[in-house]
Amino acid sequence: MSDETPPASAPDLPSDRLAIDPASPHFDQAQLERGVGIRFKGAERTNVEEYCISEGWIRVQAGRTLDRRGRPLTLKLNGPVEAWFKDLGEDAPVAKKGD
Repeated sequence: MSDETPPASAPDLPSDRLAIDPASPHFDQAQLERGVGIRFKGAERTNVEEYCISEGWIRVQAGRTLDRRGRPLTLKLNGPVEAWFKDLGEDAPVAKKGD
């Protein structure tokens, strides 16, 4: 029974780690298409390239600077991270450290 559905009590949460770069092993097109909201240190962020909830960090682009492969140069910022699916509306369950 490989196609079991999760129990009704299980919240619909984004993964612990997600990246928008298709070359990353943490890239997941299905989750990105749903729209993932990110709150970092209490403020909603729209410029997040990658995040990890359990480790408490996000990666954001460093201006217009590119690395030697032509990809955006990123900075790693540490702090509390929360994520949710935007398609679930205002009362969407939020994934945060400790969940």
